[in-house]
Amino acid sequence: MSGLYLSTENQPFCRGCGHSMVSRALEKALSNIENLNLLDLIVVTDIGCIGIIDKQFNCHTVHGLHGRAVALATGISMGLNDPSKKILVMLGDGGATIGMQHIIEAAHLNINMTVIVHNNMLYGMTGGQSSGLTPLGFKTPAVPEGRIDNGIDICSLVHSAGAAYARRIYALGDFSDALEEALRVDGFSLVEAVEFCPSHGVKHNPGKKLNDLTEPAGLLPVLMENKDKKPHSQALRYHTESLLDSVKKITVKYNHNLEGRATVLLAGSAGEGVQSAAELLAKAAMSCGLSVTKKGSYPVTVGVGFSLSELIISTEEIDFTGIETIDTALVTSEEGMKRALSRITSMKEGTLFLDSSLEAPETSAEVRKLDYRKPMGARTASLLSAADFIQKSGIIPVESFYDALAASRLGSKISRERIETALSQLTD
Repeated sequence: MSGLYLSTENQPFCRGCGHSMVSRALEKALSNIENLNLLDLIVVTDIGCIGIIDKQFNCHTVHGLHGRAVALATGISMGLNDPSKKILVMLGDGGATIGMQHIIEAAHLNINMTVIVHNNMLYGMTGGQSSGLTPLGFKTPAVPEGRIDNGIDICSLVHSAGAAYARRIYALGDFSDALEEALRVDGFSLVEAVEFCPSHGVKHNPGKKLNDLTEPAGLLPVLMENKDKKPHSQALRYHTESLLDSVKKITVKYNHNLEGRATVLLAGSAGEGVQSAAELLAKAAMSCGLSVTKKGSYPVTVGVGFSLSELIISTEEIDFTGIETIDTALVTSEEGMKRALSRITSMKEGTLFLDSSLEAPETSAEVRKLDYRKPMGARTASLLSAADFIQKSGIIPVESFYDALAASRLGSKISRERIETALSQLTD
């Protein structure tokens, strides 16, 4: 049938899947809740078999990364801060395993939401592997002899964390009353619907019924409540300042000599000021009335490895930050060269500003090879190469760069005079 909240016709699941049983019971449960407007229901899913149910719903749906459905729902619930909104999470035992910490934290805070964990005792979408909730003795392709220990008791776990309501049911018959009861709870409620996957579970556990698998493992129906636990609430801040209020506006003070646009790649090592140099170059160009985008690239270690920054400087508005080919490359370290090599060798024209310690690669660009690391040290090599680029190209006045430097946190450490002296000392 096609219900008010979701269509239970032509469901996208395998024939005999318990997910279909849950969706039919859910439509009935939602229909029994008085005055529940479609726009007051927000359903959150993630990767997994149950995640393909999104299209069946007639309300708001949010589809997230595997295991992150509860984290997303927490943000939605706390952001709305409105108990009249019904936040419903639907995920599998695989998603629950991956996102267990999110579930525990939401239960601990007693966030307003209802979580339905479709526990078919395996990862259905990726081949039937065991999950954290797979019970004792259950056979999967990864454990054909049967699991030798019991899975996580998610109901006990969220109950001990502080959930208002936790319940385990078997996805057999009509269990809409259990779902309705959970949906009416103020605070965090979780229903674990135990199912038997008709594709992977039946194949690897032939001749078994749901009870044959769950009862020996102690995976029995249960209801646990923390009736005195109040649902999470927070005071809303209506007069918070915008983060943009603290950003200093860049005043246009200079003219420029750029026609069209320029693309610049700065490549060096972490800790050697590549991102700072790129930011100063960007701000200098903006002070000349130009549009600029800056995109940094560096490993998660931050303090070691390469550091790259791409700039687009344009007389027109920039709609796309990607750069197919670069006009100018400023390379000051071996790590930067290795990372940027393919971009540099593909240059058809333009200039490569290269530290003299590096071998010049094969490129159609003009190579300007100078010792950027010596006059002021390695930590300012990228800054010096940027100053040299501005001075040589002439697309913006050098005063704009020095103004940007003076206004930055580096201004108190590095003076214009010091850079000008270093530029005069550059040698190949």
